[in-house]
Amino acid sequence: MKKKTGNVFDAILQIPLKIMPDAKMDDKGWWSFTGPHGKSRLKFNENKSLGILDHQYIDEESSWNVPMNVVASGDFSEVVFTLNKPDELSDVQFDQRVTEIGEMIITMKNIIESDA
Repeated sequence: MKKKTGNVFDAILQIPLKIMPDAKMDDKGWWSFTGPHGKSRLKFNENKSLGILDHQYIDEESSWNVPMNVVASGDFSEVVFTLNKPDELSDVQFDQRVTEIGEMIITMKNIIESDA
């Protein structure tokens, strides 16, 4: 991303508000919103000094634990994450989700890079 690591890190923590109109955070740090697969929840387990943005994502069909890091790359940043197939999803469902997540990542990148 064409932003410094700390700025990308902070922007990702606020992205639910920008891409999910009904996103709300509770006092325990869980975002709740309506996602593509129904009622959804998201919680970041972050450590800014290490660039860690691991998170849990739960919807009506599956539960994901996603390791995620923001890494400096010169004046820019790289965001690295790993998607492991939840047991409750078939291979076809997982492939569909990966496509959806890819589209969301492009949207997220565009929002973060366009913010002043």
